[in-house]
Amino acid sequence: MPQLNPAPWFAILVFSWLIFLTVVVPKVLNHSFPNELTPQSTQITKTDPWTWPW
Repeated sequence: MPQLNPAPWFAILVFSWLIFLTVVVPKVLNHSFPNELTPQSTQITKTDPWTWPW
């Protein structure tokens, strides 16, 4: 049964992951965001409980 022979499929799997890790990942990681993140204020706002009559 030819589908049990892992030789060609394993090589395709290894080469595709090799290409993915060496080409695609650095291209994605080189993107920069236009807006830098700024930390929000640490002041805790007071929330009022709901006063809905059930």
